[in-house]
Amino acid sequence: MAKVESNPVVREIRGKIGNLVFRQMPGGETYVSSTPNFGRRKFSQGQKDHQSRFKRAAAYAREAAKTQPIYAELAKGTVKSAYNFALSDWFEAPVIHRIERKDGQIRVEASDNVLVAKVVVMILDDEGKVLEKGNASKVDERLWQYTCVNEGKVLAEAWDLAGNVVKRTELYD
Repeated sequence: MAKVESNPVVREIRGKIGNLVFRQMPGGETYVSSTPNFGRRKFSQGQKDHQSRFKRAAAYAREAAKTQPIYAELAKGTVKSAYNFALSDWFEAPVIHRIERKDGQIRVEASDNVLVAKVVVMILDDEGKVLEKGNASKVDERLWQYTCVNEGKVLAEAWDLAGNVVKRTELYD
């Protein structure tokens, strides 16, 4: 791969011309390489699955980069674009670090690489039947709180902007 240094005409070219590919990098550099040949390449099932996931992630990122202002805010001042942040958000689910129950309050500590959009708390009986369900309120950057009426097993779900959800259950006696 060759790097174009000082030719102003070639530096503005992007895409494929003949058997050459011109790539414009985020830092402004232009790289020239020959067209890759994937004609005889056989993909494994795992590679095909990943390509399918990446297509869905790219479709989400294209739209979300335009409609979710947080991605543009995160990209400001970096070499990454809003699209890059949206793409990484699609691939990374939130994490529930802990669930606490005290004095009728359930506190859920959750984080995500971009933003935890909502936390849903459910109270379940011994057979798994939902006794109570509701959205928790955001207390600070990582902490969410829900006021409950019923006793039982606590199931918390943390959601991010990309629709990833993680669930965690705690049993309180």
